[in-house]
Formats: sequence, C-alpha cells, structure tokens
Amino acid sequence: MKEKKVAIVQSNYVPWKGYFDMIAAVDEFILYDDMQYTRRDWRNRNQIKTPQGQQWLTVPVKVKGKYHQSIRETEIDGTDWNEAHWKAIVQNYRRAPHFEEVAGFFEPLYRQCEHTHLSTLNRALIEAVCEYLGITTKISNSWDYVLIEGKTERLADLCAQAQGTEYISGPAAKDYIEEHLFTECGIRLAWFDYAGYPEYPQLWGNFTHGVTILDLLFNCGKDASCYMRNVRS
Repeated sequence: MKEKKVAIVQSNYVPWKGYFDMIAAVDEFILYDDMQYTRRDWRNRNQIKTPQGQQWLTVPVKVKGKYHQSIRETEIDGTDWNEAHWKAIVQNYRRAPHFEEVAGFFEPLYRQCEHTHLSTLNRALIEAVCEYLGITTKISNSWDYVLIEGKTERLADLCAQAQGTEYISGPAAKDYIEEHLFTECGIRLAWFDYAGYPEYPQLWGNFTHGVTILDLLFNCGKDASCYMRNVRS
C-alpha cells in the first residue's frame, strides 16, 4: 500500500499557523465536524492582535438547550458579524506590510459571506488560507465516511477508510488515544509537535504565537512559509 498520512481534526475559525502546518504535513486532512460543538472554544472564534492586546473575533451561533449538537449542525446566528469582523481586521492590520495583497484575497470571503452553518464557513476560510499558502492537501469531511462507535476506534477506522498508513495526532490527544487500536489496523501513530516556532515581525507589542494565521499573513505575506515547518514557498 502506498504511504499516506492522515489527520482528523475539528474545524476552527481561521486557526493559528500550527493548524495549517498540520494540514501541510499530511496527505488527507479530515474535518471532524461530526463531533459535539463546544462553547468558548476555537470552533467559532479566534484572536487578532490590537494596540490594546489580543482581541477575540467570535462568530455568533445558535445553541440549542445544553448544546447537544455537532459542529456540523451548528448554525450561524445573524448576518452582520462578518462586517464587524472585517472592520476589526482592517482597523488593526492596515499598517501591516502585506495588508493590501492579503486583504484583497480575503475581503470577498467576509463581505460576501452567505454561509448559514459554522462548519461550511470554517472550511471555506481554511481552504482559502491553504490556497494562499499553496497547500495542496486533500481536505474532506468526516461524514464522507462511515462513522463507527468508540473514541479511538472511530479515528483508527476513519484513517483506515481513507487508506492511511500513518495517523498524525495533536499532542493533546495523548491523554486518551489507545495506540494499540491503530497498530491493529496496521497504522502508525505519530504526534505532531507545535514547539519551537520562530518569531516573525508582528505589530502591537510583545510577540504571541497563538493568534489567527491572518496575523502571520498580513505581516509576512507569501514569506509566511519561512515561519512554518511544512509549508513550502
């Protein structure tokens, strides 16, 4: 069987650079949006830098009861959030060296946004960043496959269905992943390392890594790949 690396991760709203480094490190990236939506998480929000510090940009969503709903089922609440987000982005990044170029690429995605569900919005923005950075990894949805029961069992089975030979997992999953279930499927398990990223020229005070990748793009443009491990310019 041909070697194939697979990662399975919930979609986030314009994620940080490490998320895209993981996408670039694999052959297929499965958006795991059949998982339960979690509040106060990265699913519908991320941070930008401002002169006053880090600021959250949050996509308002409709939450049912005790939010027993998947990310895929989560609807966006309202139609004016996108203008507010774009205004905040312009206000805080217009002085960045690559603002004009990057803004021209992303402004239509905000100003003409018609997405009704969080999952499709996240995927559209993730794919746009990948296009800008030249990342050609196949992106698919978890519902493109059959989902079985069991936390690790499902991940291993998804990877097998995608004909993966190696599963790349984020380090936070070490607490619960049962490695033997991958071994039994003939799949290697590897852990992605987010440590050691170099700093890049950044506006507004002390450097911070954990903001949206838009920060890196506005500040560095196509040179963003110089500050990532798996993205090639």
